[in-house]
Amino acid sequence: MPEFLDSVAGFGVTFSTMFKKPVTEFYPEEKTPTAGRYHGRHQLNRHPDGLEKCIGCELCAWACPADAIYVEGADNTEEERFSPGERYGRVYQINYLRCIGCGLCVEACPTRALTMTNDYEMVDDNRTDLIYEKDRLLAPLQPGMEAPPHPMAAGTTDEDYYRGTVTGAAAEPAQAESGEAESGQAESGQAGEVR
Repeated sequence: MPEFLDSVAGFGVTFSTMFKKPVTEFYPEEKTPTAGRYHGRHQLNRHPDGLEKCIGCELCAWACPADAIYVEGADNTEEERFSPGERYGRVYQINYLRCIGCGLCVEACPTRALTMTNDYEMVDDNRTDLIYEKDRLLAPLQPGMEAPPHPMAAGTTDEDYYRGTVTGAAAEPAQAESGEAESGQAESGQAGEVR
């Protein structure tokens, strides 16, 4: 092939797209949904009664390759309880100027306290506002939740919270309720349905 045709062949892709209809995205007026497992802004989750899931173990900070997370743990007391365990995350910061969105922090979390949402609009006009503190990272309180600090649900332990058997602020663990119901049926000689 002659050398002068090499440059024409190089523009083949350009020439083939010149006459196609352009694809224009009208962001921010029309926002397209992200993929289901998109790694966006982080969120600190809560238990169903409002207590925080974060136990201040700092594993997320150790797992972060960009050193974007800072956690400072503190001890819970019976008067001021923020999470079901012995400790809670008193200070929690994520520096989005450093975060690379890899999700290793989510994988390191033993209580599933930290997840990533589909929120991708995290721009600002100064650097300090891109360091998210705990108040911006915590999941909002849902109906039926009580803002911490407050005691654990009556008759529960931290294990009930970690197993997911606590369903609300004044709820007993589901396992204990089903156990009592089964023992009552066994004493009366009735067979119950399995749900």
